[in-house]
Amino acid sequence: MITVYINGAARPLADSCNIAALIAELGYTGKRIALERNGDIVPRSSYAETPLKDGDKLEIVVAVGGG
Repeated sequence: MITVYINGAARPLADSCNIAALIAELGYTGKRIALERNGDIVPRSSYAETPLKDGDKLEIVVAVGGG
């Protein structure tokens, strides 16, 4: 088990979790989001290849439509 911090809140995850799996677990698949990992923007094309490590700090912003 590892612990990552998502928008400041601790969340335990499986050791082999990557960003794509986390996005699916959070229900954000197909949604317009911006994701930062330890201060660096992670491109959507890299989600499946980016493993999460113990102590990673993630900031996730979900785009909300409206007018």
